[in-house]
Amino acid sequence: MEEIQAWEDLSNIPADPPIMRDLCRNCERPKVVCWCSALPPKRLNPESNIILLQHPAEEKRCLRTAPMLQLGLAENKCLIYKGKKFPLPKHDNLEDILKQPNTILLYPSKNAIDIRDLNYDANFYNLILIDSTWPQAKAIYASSPMLHKIKQVKLVTSNTSSYIIRTQPTEGCLSTLETAAEALSQLENNSIYNEQLIQPLHMLCKYQLENGAVTHQSKEFLIRTRTYPKLIGKRLSKLLKSTNEYVLE
Repeated sequence: MEEIQAWEDLSNIPADPPIMRDLCRNCERPKVVCWCSALPPKRLNPESNIILLQHPAEEKRCLRTAPMLQLGLAENKCLIYKGKKFPLPKHDNLEDILKQPNTILLYPSKNAIDIRDLNYDANFYNLILIDSTWPQAKAIYASSPMLHKIKQVKLVTSNTSSYIIRTQPTEGCLSTLETAAEALSQLENNSIYNEQLIQPLHMLCKYQLENGAVTHQSKEFLIRTRTYPKLIGKRLSKLLKSTNEYVLE
């Protein structure tokens, strides 16, 4: 009985609360790893809008770039819709956006044109990006017939990704943040988006590297140098043989 009572007494002792690190109210990251000081001095206000169709898995990643994009642009200039199929009833106003004639989809289909070759017959564009891995992006596109009806554009750029703490499928891959920054720079003929929006990513990578992270080569590079530790699936093999003009995180 005494032993039972002792265990009961122990079970009633309140556990110490977990030690929580102070969070930044802006980016909601721990203050010691906050990148807000690297955001543009003044939130950038492009003519065009960025619309992210975000796979639910992206929200769980701790090193996402979509929040950097949303906080770097003026309010309501970057809208995020979550799901695996678009549009759904829960996506307020998205169907209307997708139907507008000035809406374009950044997706490397056979019919996609260079974003620089647009006729610019609109005062601004709604630029749709799929925020996901490439296999997830293909699945979202396949399950969203309305996306097939939108004018599709592609990025042609020699830029390489600064997201060196994450393994990318190919050497031409850009993160969602970098893709949006490059697209806005080309759409609006203004390099400020490439220059200022990317700075939080540089700060994030610098902190991670200073605290044990290592630089990552792309899967394409590892396969080419025969240092990739896994077997190559048909999907990856096909991707690596295709032209790399636009790949997500």
